[in-house]
Amino acid sequence: MDLLEYQGKQLFAKHGVPIPEGRPATSPGEAAEAADALGYPVVVKAQVLIGGRGKAGGIKLAKDRTEVEQHAAAILGMDIRGLTVREVYIEKASDIAEEYYAAIVFDRSARAPLVMLSRMGGMDVEEIAESDPKAIVRVHIDPLVGFQDFHGRLLAFEAGIAEDVIRPVGALLAKLYDTFVEEDAMLVEVNPLLVTGDRQVVALDSKFTVDGSALWRHPDTAAFRNPSADDPQEAMARERGLTYVKLDGDIGILGNGAGLVMSTLDVVAQAGGQPANFLDAGGGSKAEAIVDAVEVILSDPKVRAVLFNIFGGITRCDEVARGLVTAFGQIDVKVPFVVRLDGTNDEEGRRILAEADLPGVHVEKTMLGAAARVVELAAGS
Repeated sequence: MDLLEYQGKQLFAKHGVPIPEGRPATSPGEAAEAADALGYPVVVKAQVLIGGRGKAGGIKLAKDRTEVEQHAAAILGMDIRGLTVREVYIEKASDIAEEYYAAIVFDRSARAPLVMLSRMGGMDVEEIAESDPKAIVRVHIDPLVGFQDFHGRLLAFEAGIAEDVIRPVGALLAKLYDTFVEEDAMLVEVNPLLVTGDRQVVALDSKFTVDGSALWRHPDTAAFRNPSADDPQEAMARERGLTYVKLDGDIGILGNGAGLVMSTLDVVAQAGGQPANFLDAGGGSKAEAIVDAVEVILSDPKVRAVLFNIFGGITRCDEVARGLVTAFGQIDVKVPFVVRLDGTNDEEGRRILAEADLPGVHVEKTMLGAAARVVELAAGS
């Protein structure tokens, strides 16, 4: 689960990570009251679960109450890369001397947390990292040992940050690591990690992702979830017990098993298509689960074609076929489907589809053939 900036900062403060003082607001009036309490100047910051707020005009400096109300009124309701701003964060303005970048992410390949630090923080850090990979210093942390003082010094020296803040930056990284571990995070990112004019080191921003499977251990964090702000397709899938992630393309994807779905995404991309989603119906999917999956996929108006890629193990291909037939009887399907069935009862599944003669349904024997066909159909629809 991703957290808004101010929510992540609340967890930072809980673990002693220094942050500027601030308050959330949902209206221009609340924003003005928060600014009056904090003292001017302040920064009005859009709260959305996506980057690029500054470039989109979602972060504004305000010198007085009138400017706060004007900026809050302009930012609330703003569309930032497809997300509507429903809250702003009013934060005491900081004296910026230097901007660094810091992050901790769980590296699955190494099975360990990865701590990163760069002296080049700010809005364009992604471009900097792409053009100069050495600009970001990385160190894996043994979970049994934890983050030690020498890790902080090593990162700071190799990143080339100012000598007088090496120890404060190391201390802040240690607190970020404690936050990462204690809150069951998958990602903790601070951009920028700020050095003020009086050489204080503070977290000026927060990007925080917690492990959804661990939320039962963190009821206060779980309460941060705002169902009204969730993507409608992802919310629908969650209600029906489906694993679904919305993507930016126009080809709906369904498979049984996360590994198969990920492979399907790759094959569709290699064939020149753009997946619209990741949807894992799970092992042993029954017909009713297939009906739910079709409804979720087709609720995305960008979907122009759908690929079902099923490898039957504990999932029976005939159950999948029956689910698809049922779905077509209940839902007004207006896009083509490509279905690849292989494994348990695959011949029976293909027979069911052939007898049903569903409009716009194309059966393919191989995953490569199915990917090529769905890309062709999406381009022509």
